[in-house]
Amino acid sequence: MNAPTEKIALDVARIRQDFPILELMVNDKPLIFLDNAASSQMPKPVMDRWVRYQSSQHANIHRAVHYLSETATAEYESARRKLQAFINAKEEREVIFTSGTTESINLVAHGWGRKNLKADDEIILTTLEHHSNIVPWQMVADEKGAKIRVAPIFDNGELDLAAYEKLFNAHTKIACFTHVSNALGTINPVREMIAIARKHGVITLVDGAQAVPHLRVDMQALDCDFYAFSGHKLCGPTGIGVLYGKAALLEAMQPFKGGGDMILSVTFEKTTYAPIPAKFEAGTPPIAAAITLGAAVDYLSEIGMDRIAAHETDLLDYATSEVTKLPGVRIIGTAEKKAAVLSFAIEGVHPHDVGTLLNEDGVAIRTGHHCAQPVMQRFKVPATSRASFAFYNTLAEVNALVASIQRVQKVFG
Repeated sequence: MNAPTEKIALDVARIRQDFPILELMVNDKPLIFLDNAASSQMPKPVMDRWVRYQSSQHANIHRAVHYLSETATAEYESARRKLQAFINAKEEREVIFTSGTTESINLVAHGWGRKNLKADDEIILTTLEHHSNIVPWQMVADEKGAKIRVAPIFDNGELDLAAYEKLFNAHTKIACFTHVSNALGTINPVREMIAIARKHGVITLVDGAQAVPHLRVDMQALDCDFYAFSGHKLCGPTGIGVLYGKAALLEAMQPFKGGGDMILSVTFEKTTYAPIPAKFEAGTPPIAAAITLGAAVDYLSEIGMDRIAAHETDLLDYATSEVTKLPGVRIIGTAEKKAAVLSFAIEGVHPHDVGTLLNEDGVAIRTGHHCAQPVMQRFKVPATSRASFAFYNTLAEVNALVASIQRVQKVFG
């Protein structure tokens, strides 16, 4: 396969100027950052927004009438509206700021699950899940006596949709599944999965951590009940994420955390909770991080999520074609529809050794089980090497990845 011409519509060279870290030298080699599924890099306009808040707007929110507090409050709530627009939530109060995808899922597991699940109820997961969408449900299931049922995947990493549908019965209460697999890049047929659950009257939660940075997502089109994602994979800071939930469900849920700012009144006899979203944002929230995440979605929206997806698809297609040509290299996860993740195993070489040698060439990838051990067990591998692409990566960097893999094979004979 010949290298495709990079789309004129996406000026990658210009975009890369926004990312100072991409000028870094690692082992006297230019940094080639291909670990975006773990955490993306932050562009300078987003960094500048963080600095502007900290240097001229910082104060605690919702609790005072002075200038800085009112300014910070307005900027924090403005960020919520930006996130609402970015995912097309129906109402801004359906956007809950959390510390990330993990807390968002825990909020539903403990806030909805502990209130609604009982003995012999069933929770549907899939083999593709990240540990963050497994462990919280195990905790609640153990407490309530509920059962977890798991939808299988095919050898190419695609969900067995027919088997998924057969799991539903009168005991099923919630179906929780990833939009995009962090370990394989598989894009699940989430609209169909949500529609099947809806037909059975079952609540749905979608782990969108790997989808929101790469695809246009629309809560009205998906019609899921809950959707979770993180800021640090979205060119934003760490320590911030979002739980989208339908207002009626959020209103009926019990709070996951108690404290300040999530109450209407407190006595030693009784506490009355604030309406959503405040009910789920106890204590001082990540104000600076939320405002900076708002700037990140502004930045991505200006580029255009469709253009980002098209460029990343080109990178993935080219990387898949070139790595497939290498003898002794097995791609793990070959679903027809994938996001920008390429997991692979080199015959006779442990993934940690692969990562170490690639680092010598300045190539940053992720190695390990990717917090998705059931996926590794399904493919009978202890771990994989994972290259994951972003819109600021280039075809030349894909070529460097391939060359570095070839060097690994030479070193190990």
